[in-house]
Amino acid sequence: MAHLEPLEGKLVVLIGGGGFFGSHVAQDLLGRGARLRIAERHPESALKLRPMANLGQIQFARCNVTDQRSLAASIQGAHAVAYLVGTFGANQRALQADGAGTAAELAAQQGAEAFVYVSAIGADPASESGYASTKGLGEEKVRAAFPGATILRPSILFGEDDSFVNMFAGLIANLPMLPVFGMDARLQPVWVDDAAAALVAALADPAAHGGKTYELAGPEVVTMGELHRRIAAAQGRDRRFLPVPDSLSGLFASLPGTPMNSDQWRLLKRGSVASGELPGIAGLGVTPKPLDLFLERWMMRYRRSGRFGTKNEIA
Repeated sequence: MAHLEPLEGKLVVLIGGGGFFGSHVAQDLLGRGARLRIAERHPESALKLRPMANLGQIQFARCNVTDQRSLAASIQGAHAVAYLVGTFGANQRALQADGAGTAAELAAQQGAEAFVYVSAIGADPASESGYASTKGLGEEKVRAAFPGATILRPSILFGEDDSFVNMFAGLIANLPMLPVFGMDARLQPVWVDDAAAALVAALADPAAHGGKTYELAGPEVVTMGELHRRIAAAQGRDRRFLPVPDSLSGLFASLPGTPMNSDQWRLLKRGSVASGELPGIAGLGVTPKPLDLFLERWMMRYRRSGRFGTKNEIA
């Protein structure tokens, strides 16, 4: 007897689904036969997903999460809804907390069977970080509006097309000496496709996962310094890494136009490691894969001779 996919033919709405994480979640859902609606402020950012869908399987909606009517129209008819909106910029409360609470309330009113809110490890309404505090507030608002919602708290997401590992890879490829902020900060990065599979599992079985909070983290903890050294080794490059004192890092992050703002610096300094007090990604049926499984292949394009180079060349 053929296995029945629980989401096949069901309408799933991804609010903020046009970003890095959302595009991987979308691909997983399309592979499972779900009908997909990407609700985005700029839906054109997700049009790259269209060739991956069957005829009529995917649709795009322009959605402003600060506008209740816009959210209601985007969620209409949904079997399941995932809220993936996040920002390190302005309007964090409006986007990560108030918008999430409104979306959860509308989903409940319209009879959606599953709701997933993507939060973050370290989310806490009392946090000094605006990002972490509004994510924590978002959790509270979602839980109040949709008690059967599943909350996911991922660590740093990595993938071949990410903006995290690739940012450091580009710097390492071009600079013989590199300052490192938060050299001893501890991270537990999780492969984006593993996190996507966990989110889809929560949508597919709200009876098992609804009302719970999961921490999504990879199989190992690495420091920022170790991460830089691994990237350099995968590129076949000999690099020197200089730890930047916290006082100087904090000052740099407070300046306008820098690649890291003060909020991101506070989060980096705190680290992003699963507490162990909540169920992990294994509770959603996913065995996470380590970064080293992919790093050498992904770093090939950063080697001096590209794919024709070797890890032993020194540059």
